[in-house]
Amino acid sequence: MRLLSWLLAVIAIFPTSASSFALDDQLMCAETAHDFVGGLVEAHSINIPPMHVEPDSVNAFRPASGAGLTAFGLPVHAVFGYQPGDPLFTVGGGKASSSPIYGAVVLGAADSVKRLLVSAGSTAVVHPVIPLVLTAIVCGQSSDDHFRR
Repeated sequence: MRLLSWLLAVIAIFPTSASSFALDDQLMCAETAHDFVGGLVEAHSINIPPMHVEPDSVNAFRPASGAGLTAFGLPVHAVFGYQPGDPLFTVGGGKASSSPIYGAVVLGAADSVKRLLVSAGSTAVVHPVIPLVLTAIVCGQSSDDHFRR
């Protein structure tokens, strides 16, 4: 929950761009956290280093200026990820997560986002960040440790 609270504070400051780069294929949850974040780094679509690293090592990244990231037609306000043992990710100060995780925080209500994911065939899970406003699309999640309601 702390990750999402922190992301919200940063997200409110940075609007999305008019052009767009869709993350729909990446959020079908068929790739690794490394592939997801690494691809965005290579495309210069997210800013590195991460804007925040949770104690469990989940890294949060701000979209690059002008990247215009979208997910299922919704603006992306942040992406996040962690893969144990992967040097792409900064290790946090606490016990690192033993499970890989990645995803995006989008502008949209959880129910609407879930319908979009189901229609697209994605296995991602949704978690409301700010009810009716921001929702996290999460791949590779093994528990609710990162996103408590």
